[in-house]
Amino acid sequence: MLSLVSLTGVAGAEDPEDPEPRDAVRVLKVSGLIDPILASFIEDEVADAAGTDVVAIVLQVNSDGAVVGDDRLDELTRAIRSSAVPVAAWVGPSGSAAEGGAADLLAAAQVSGLSPGSRVEVTSALAEGVDLGGRTSVGEKVGAERAAELGLVDNDAPVIGEFIIGLPGVEVSDEGEPRTQVRFGQLDLTDQLFHTVASPPVAYLLLVIGACLLVFELFTAGVGVAGMVGAGSLVLAAYGLAVLPTNTWALVVLGLAFPAFAVDVQTGVPRFWTGVGTMALVVGSVALFADGPPSWITLLAGIVGTLLAMLGGMPAMVRTRFSTPTIGRDWMIGETGVAVAAVDPDGVVTVRDAPWRAHTNRATPIAVGDEVRVTAIDGLTLEVEPIVGAARDHRARGGGN
Repeated sequence: MLSLVSLTGVAGAEDPEDPEPRDAVRVLKVSGLIDPILASFIEDEVADAAGTDVVAIVLQVNSDGAVVGDDRLDELTRAIRSSAVPVAAWVGPSGSAAEGGAADLLAAAQVSGLSPGSRVEVTSALAEGVDLGGRTSVGEKVGAERAAELGLVDNDAPVIGEFIIGLPGVEVSDEGEPRTQVRFGQLDLTDQLFHTVASPPVAYLLLVIGACLLVFELFTAGVGVAGMVGAGSLVLAAYGLAVLPTNTWALVVLGLAFPAFAVDVQTGVPRFWTGVGTMALVVGSVALFADGPPSWITLLAGIVGTLLAMLGGMPAMVRTRFSTPTIGRDWMIGETGVAVAAVDPDGVVTVRDAPWRAHTNRATPIAVGDEVRVTAIDGLTLEVEPIVGAARDHRARGGGN
């Protein structure tokens, strides 16, 4: 068995007694669902390997399936079969899986392997030309020993190093270790980000986190970090949901949960709309993905986290923000403050050291640092005017001194 130390050495230094550069094996990590980004990455790597020193490409697979269409998956498997450089596929390390479309990659590869403790789903493509013996059927998941016995894979190599030394074109030393260099390839940071987002747990959590942050921003003064992070989370979630098979009706139901919560958040007391929001949250979360819900841990984090925020955190924040001194906020009319963000026509001002959203007439924009006077209150927004040039003191309208 090839040791980890030996494999590390293969990927790095050259033999000082043999300075001639060796050919290389390119190892590509195929982890997570096969989405458009990962499919394009594999195709590009296969195409780019032609005419280089790469003697073989190895797909290290750990995937629960593919979210690309059948036509796109067929294009990918054709590219693997017709590659000028042999493409092999190994499912590992132990505990990994190749299911659905990922198993079809093994069927397309010239050499395939499955590490002990891993499993592969018997797909129609993988079972083509194989006698399953009546004891195994398409759709069943089998382990390494059974897969090798049936001929679904070529070997049950326990580590990738042992799998590599059995590939055609790989030079092996007298000690049984590969002399061919091993180079590892993976998605760049941007592609990795979007590939990660295109997974059910991540897309779902980004969706509920983004929605919660936007509701939080609705009840705070000014446009802050919460709003920007929430918007960014929703954009990433939208990409992930566009790639994944989702139920549109469930997405709509889940989206309606947050306006329902917001109604009772403003009152500070859970009432009818809290019940509606809770029901919509649970139903939408469970039914969101067409292939079934994400793990119970993911659902628990999303549902319980949202309920804690909406039933505990948000009402407490609102009560603190608009506590007794602000009930009947007419006292604020006539108060003066300072613009901390240009009000043209919307911005942020501070009144008695508290930040507030503010609005002014387009004809009288207010610059940062200018003094302002509150002329009216519209919900959570203060109507203000510049002190310089104001027609009259509106403090009298509010009964102020």
